[in-house]
Amino acid sequence: MAGVELRQLRYFVAVAEELNFGRAAGRLLIAGPSLSQQIKVLERDLGVRLFDRDRRSVSLTPAGAALLPHTRALLDRADDLRRRAGRLSGSEPVRLGYVNWLPPDLTARTAAVAELHVDAWVAPSHTQAARVAAGSLDLAVCWAPRADLERLGLRSRLLGADRLYAVDVGLGSDAQGSSRAVAARDTVVLLDDDATSWSSWNVYGRELAGTTGARAVRIGDGGVTGPAFFDHVRRLRRPVVNCPKGQGSPLPPDLVRRPILPPEVYWTWSLVRRAREERAAVLGVVDALCDGVGDLGTREPQAWLPADDPHAPTG
Repeated sequence: MAGVELRQLRYFVAVAEELNFGRAAGRLLIAGPSLSQQIKVLERDLGVRLFDRDRRSVSLTPAGAALLPHTRALLDRADDLRRRAGRLSGSEPVRLGYVNWLPPDLTARTAAVAELHVDAWVAPSHTQAARVAAGSLDLAVCWAPRADLERLGLRSRLLGADRLYAVDVGLGSDAQGSSRAVAARDTVVLLDDDATSWSSWNVYGRELAGTTGARAVRIGDGGVTGPAFFDHVRRLRRPVVNCPKGQGSPLPPDLVRRPILPPEVYWTWSLVRRAREERAAVLGVVDALCDGVGDLGTREPQAWLPADDPHAPTG
């Protein structure tokens, strides 16, 4: 028993589940002959035959069937030990991407569980979600609808939420213009022809217009944010919904901010990971950032989210 390794026990479980050395080898990403040899070594070290095999079939021996549940339990305990150790060490690197918003206390909340590396490439939500799915990021803070999460094999938890407002032309010297609420149906939503940069916002904006009666206006100059956005507000002379990327931008003196209601319009920020993620450090970062966040007002009766938002009420 002194020579038995956890790696060999994982090989045993894979062959027992597949009952085919070729499929098990493919699942384990090792060569078939190497797998067969490792099983023979394990059988020798344990002193029992685990499988009956011939050219056509593989089956568990009575000893193999009896040892299988105990082996699974042992591997589960080993995995749990690894996860706990990873949470304590805080040394395993985790790669995090984002769009334009991160929690202000990000480092303080994650320092005890992982070595967090914030990726320097700031990209649109759909791009960051795809990078997580592809493995070039471990986590991303982005907006992703349920359909995209399912298609990419991702899971999400609510990390933040912005209540969106409208930007409008000021009413002369009336400094209180920013306090006057505007109904969602009386706003304008800008949809940009650049689907590469604005894919997620366009999806969101089209549903906002379709369900609330807001007017959708197509543009092609990137004016969803920045100075061009302010020019569109002046040209349209109607309240224009402010994109989350512009939430913190100071307004020119001739424009005012107006709350939207009814309904109250929310944009959510999800922390996205791979559905099959098992690394303790990655799961530890998710828990450290998302535990205790709550619903941030998104489940209040007056709140609006797209129906496919993963944090929208269902049923």
